[in-house]
Amino acid sequence: MLRILVDRLLTTLPALAGVVVVCFLLTRVLPGDTAAYFAGPAATPQAIEQIRKELGLDRPVPEQFGRYVTELARGDLGQSLTTGQPVLADLKSRLPASAELTLFGLVLALVVALPLGILAAVKQGSLADHLCRIVATAGVSLPVFFTGLLLVYLFYFVLGWSPAPLGRLDSFASAPPTLTGFYLLDSLAAGEVETFRSALAQIALPGLTLAIFALAPIARITRASMLAVLGADFVRTARAAGLSGRKVVITYAFRNAVLPVVTTLGMVFSFLLGANVLVEKVFAWPGVGSYAVEALIASDYAPVQGFVLAMAILYIVLNLLIDLAYGLIDPRVGSAAA
Repeated sequence: MLRILVDRLLTTLPALAGVVVVCFLLTRVLPGDTAAYFAGPAATPQAIEQIRKELGLDRPVPEQFGRYVTELARGDLGQSLTTGQPVLADLKSRLPASAELTLFGLVLALVVALPLGILAAVKQGSLADHLCRIVATAGVSLPVFFTGLLLVYLFYFVLGWSPAPLGRLDSFASAPPTLTGFYLLDSLAAGEVETFRSALAQIALPGLTLAIFALAPIARITRASMLAVLGADFVRTARAAGLSGRKVVITYAFRNAVLPVVTTLGMVFSFLLGANVLVEKVFAWPGVGSYAVEALIASDYAPVQGFVLAMAILYIVLNLLIDLAYGLIDPRVGSAAA
């Protein structure tokens, strides 16, 4: 298992280096002038040029890249001009908010999609099967920002069941003591029930938005994988042996159908990290997605580069965890890779 982990890490290093190069070059060719933006509309050309020199933007691009890589090797992601804080500090303070929202939406999707996909495969042509197809079609057809706006309109403006979509807590609640950075877990650990209720109410709609987006691929692949396994010889043998339908479906069929589902979970999680950018803007969620968008609008290079690098690292870590999960679920996969 350790050898597999090391091999995967070595293969991801070139991809990570490519992300650094491409992201750096893209931020330099995007429209907008950082110096002009921060100098203001009334600034003189001399003042703009002075700011450009202070930021090092007047130097050749290869020299800028060499300086960036050198600082990156020291763990310095640069300084955010919009917040005035180091990018690494901004990412540390905002990443838990994005991670909590993404995981909440993914868990919510799993709770619904897995049973729905299994039931649709077991009872083909039933109401559950048709519902699975409708959910899958709606999930891939509706843009995530449209789903978020629709939920806000319905549950906040029309029904009044949801609080105003203005962050992780309402205006009357204070953040719990930091333990994990996840308000739901930290408030429970501190015994602050009211803070937990406030955090749950605030995360419900954005989490539901991401869950609807994630439902479609998970339910669809669960149904397809279960259909393939239910027609296998070992399942028919288990039924002929007199085992209960529940034991056959859960213990035998789903266990052998879970590998494609795990692969899809990795893809869905990466998609959710991208969808977070739109959801955070709709719900004023203080995560890394909204942080990167604000920096991009201001032509602030360092936060954008730090955001892309952080997402690339998360994606690599996620793929490593999926590879390890393969070996735990099916030891034959780990022995074949070794």
